[in-house]
Amino acid sequence: MRVVNIHEAKTHLSRLVDEVANRGEEVTIAKAGKPMARLVPINSGKPRRVFGALAGHIRIADDFDAPLPEDLMRGFEGGA
Repeated sequence: MRVVNIHEAKTHLSRLVDEVANRGEEVTIAKAGKPMARLVPINSGKPRRVFGALAGHIRIADDFDAPLPEDLMRGFEGGA
């Protein structure tokens, strides 16, 4: 987390907002060295998706999309 003083925050607000929004960083704004406010991205609670992150960790069976057995299908369709 980066700490900037109020003067720097006023001077570079646009750049600070870009850093927070695009990089997910947080910026603390201080007055006389005392933290007063925090600039955080709006979507900070939602993690970014990393495609392929589980490659090699998940295995899908070859028959994953094969038709289900008749007795199991009857159960899903409400038959006995």
